[in-house]
Amino acid sequence: MVVDHYKISAGSNTQPAHGELTVLFSGEGKPFPAHQIGPAVHNYYLVHTVMSGKGIFEIDGRRYECEKGDTFFIFPDVLFTYAADAEEPWHYRWVAFKGHLAEPLLLSLGITPANPVIHSDNIRRFTSLYRRMQVTLERSVHPELADLEANGLLRILLKEFGEVNASKLMFNTPTVVPDIERQIKQAVRWLSFQYAEQVSIEDLSRRLGYHRTHLSKMFKQLTGVSPIQFLLKVRMERAKELLVGEIYLSIDQIASSVGYGDALYFSKQFRKTYGVSPTEYRSRRRGVR
Repeated sequence: MVVDHYKISAGSNTQPAHGELTVLFSGEGKPFPAHQIGPAVHNYYLVHTVMSGKGIFEIDGRRYECEKGDTFFIFPDVLFTYAADAEEPWHYRWVAFKGHLAEPLLLSLGITPANPVIHSDNIRRFTSLYRRMQVTLERSVHPELADLEANGLLRILLKEFGEVNASKLMFNTPTVVPDIERQIKQAVRWLSFQYAEQVSIEDLSRRLGYHRTHLSKMFKQLTGVSPIQFLLKVRMERAKELLVGEIYLSIDQIASSVGYGDALYFSKQFRKTYGVSPTEYRSRRRGVR
């Protein structure tokens, strides 16, 4: 029984995907006066939009007074506190999410721990999207489809936040990016998506119009690792995911899935990277579940 809120409800994602952007839960609440959360840290992103009332939000040593129309963002591993006003406690809606796209996406929207609050005089659109996310997660009889719909709604909500924060959009800032830097970013994307293929750095160099030696030098300068090292990292990280995934795959199947035609060579690379064989890694991870 909740005794610190006049009203609270939420829908949880029972089958969250692992990838770019995934909703974990979404809901709404109206806490009692002076109700406080924190100081604390989360390991996911959490967004609140104030529908009415007011309260305070503190993050990384900075304090913000928030009221209707304000949206505040909590970031993973960043200390925060938020509390309802003692006289006019806020009513808010929220969504929690994670994913490797979350940080760069929020950065492109100009939303960072140093700029964690945005304001809109018209939050009707926000309210509708929050409500639909919550209802989707609460009522769907197909969790996988609920995950898909909620994630789509989150992307639309973030787009709406971007519209509000247009003056701070990072991609609105005119910058001259050297051609080689754009090409290296293209190479990173290509390797990240094509890791399961028989990737050749020679072919990649020709595709981008650079000599292999020059490309490798610039790639390492901008990323800290060579193209081969980057590709190995992508493949090994994906292999770890497959080893403990819901679907049981043989070592041969996993090797093939991450771009290795020789399972023995894959196993040697895996052991060299992590200090254990793929089979040992799988056994240890499944043993702690």
